[in-house]
Amino acid sequence: MSNRRLQTLVALLLAGTWGAAVWIGHASGYLRALDRIESTLTDLRTLARGVKTPPDRVTIVAIDDSMVKLGSTYPLARMDLASIVDAIAQLKPKVIAVDLLLVDHGTADGDAALAKSFATHPPVLAAAAIFSETSQPVAAGSDGPLVQLAKADRFLLPLQMFAEHAEVGIANVATTESGTPYAVPMLFRTHDKIELSLALRVAAIAMGKPLTIEPNQLKFGDISVSTDSDYTLPITYYGPRRTIRTVSAASAIRGDLERDIIADRIVILGATVSGGGDFFPTPFDSRMPGVEVLSTAITHLVAGDGILRDRSVHLIDAALAVVLPVVLVGLLGWRRSAIGLVTMMTVAAAWAIANAFAYMHGLWFDAATTIVAAAPPALLFGAVQLWSGRRTAQHFHLRNRLLEQFQSPGLKEWLSRDPNFLVEPLRQDAAVVFVDLSGFTSLSESLAPDAVRELLKEFHALVDKETVRRGGLITSFLGDGAMILFGLPEAAPDDALRAAECAIGLCVKTERWIKALPSPIAARMGFKIGAHFGPIVASRLGGRSHQHITATGDTVNIASRLMEVAARHDARLALSDSFRVEAERGGGRLTTGGLTGPFDTQIRGRSGSLSVWFWRSEPEPVRETTQLHSTD
Repeated sequence: MSNRRLQTLVALLLAGTWGAAVWIGHASGYLRALDRIESTLTDLRTLARGVKTPPDRVTIVAIDDSMVKLGSTYPLARMDLASIVDAIAQLKPKVIAVDLLLVDHGTADGDAALAKSFATHPPVLAAAAIFSETSQPVAAGSDGPLVQLAKADRFLLPLQMFAEHAEVGIANVATTESGTPYAVPMLFRTHDKIELSLALRVAAIAMGKPLTIEPNQLKFGDISVSTDSDYTLPITYYGPRRTIRTVSAASAIRGDLERDIIADRIVILGATVSGGGDFFPTPFDSRMPGVEVLSTAITHLVAGDGILRDRSVHLIDAALAVVLPVVLVGLLGWRRSAIGLVTMMTVAAAWAIANAFAYMHGLWFDAATTIVAAAPPALLFGAVQLWSGRRTAQHFHLRNRLLEQFQSPGLKEWLSRDPNFLVEPLRQDAAVVFVDLSGFTSLSESLAPDAVRELLKEFHALVDKETVRRGGLITSFLGDGAMILFGLPEAAPDDALRAAECAIGLCVKTERWIKALPSPIAARMGFKIGAHFGPIVASRLGGRSHQHITATGDTVNIASRLMEVAARHDARLALSDSFRVEAERGGGRLTTGGLTGPFDTQIRGRSGSLSVWFWRSEPEPVRETTQLHSTD
């Protein structure tokens, strides 16, 4: 297995482990900070869904500012409260629920009037569960699903005179870390007793069917309502306050309460007066009355339009918390490039859109846990890949610069575009130039190694500069000489012309360089150059671990032998007439300046003669621009 694949596999395992740990930690109650994030994300999803029209099942009769002004006191006098209940009951509602804690005595006449009203028209009264702690651990054991209910110290119940003719339900709601109620508990327990919530009690009476409590669900006859694992009912708000129809209790006192908004409906009597403490922040409203929060839960129960967040949803949440980070890290490891990053971002965006879409259509999948499970592994792996990629890029940049010192930049770029260049031999016309120092071998015997190295370094730098300037390719430095090609990586019409410019430029600059050397060295050194144009065979030579590009053929041999011809005729440069003709065809004129010829001469190892031109140094070196009249 490659190192890269092993790193990706380890990253995938760590990403999955991290996701599982985050989900387990949150499910066990140890990552409470995620609840605040989830609450914020739920607010955003609710706002994105927008305001919904609630089913016409519930009417709130509000003890509001108008009622307080009419009754001139708050808490409302029991006599006035009895009058409101009587007025509502005359209009034949399904159920009357009183979301007020009637735990203290009022005036004797008022209490008697209210008790009489309750006896005549039995309502559902609110009670409260008192907890010593705001959060409690889930009890372990095998006592059934009810053991998961938070345990209250006691229930704060209505006065017996009121409760004896009424049903009682607990009115507590469950708030998130931000204070928003996103769930209403359906069941409450103390050490010896279990009570129904106010919302569940009201819904059961309104539906007129027997209530059955089963694991993770409530059943009204054959109608099932799913709950969360601790028998809380997830709620989603229809809109701001008064989205659920709300009328003032003052209209009941005045006798102008409309029948069609009360008859055959669930009526909740509760306080919305300014300065009251029973208000909660919601996505649409910073002060939602508690009575409307309970009315939302009751509407969900009787209309079946609530949001689903049950055991199956939690299992999907768990799977996403493990799978999504693995997928995101896998995509980054699959393509460590812009493609992988874009694909990863597309998958993440698709998940976010699907999560919001599901919420808008009644499925509440956790967002915060999945984000915390997926984002850190993806970001960390991406950062590591970016750092590793930069190191790799720096490594290859350094190798690239090193290779440039051993290979022509033009050839390097060509090979990067076509890695198979010259895998198969290529036959074409090219210009070949050989340059070699004379007397250097004997001179090196008398010089120190460092001095020999410095001389070769200066000479090679001179040859390299002039070759690169003219667009040539040095195939190799042969000790104190070099072989230069014009025509690779691809042939051009002016190859011979540029080769001629290079050869004459080398003559001029090498002569100047030798003259600038110390006299004992300069007196023993010379140079010779041969140039020829014709067909060559370019190919890669070498083994699997190392290859080099070179040219072979008769043209190469002739160019090499022309150096001997130059030395034999006391010339610096010998170039063939075919080379000259091809150069002048490329736009230059080589018959002026330091060139003389043509001369027929013998080439070692070849029968017949070859027409050759010579370049010799003159007393006053002619400028390079006068040696070669080129059109470029």
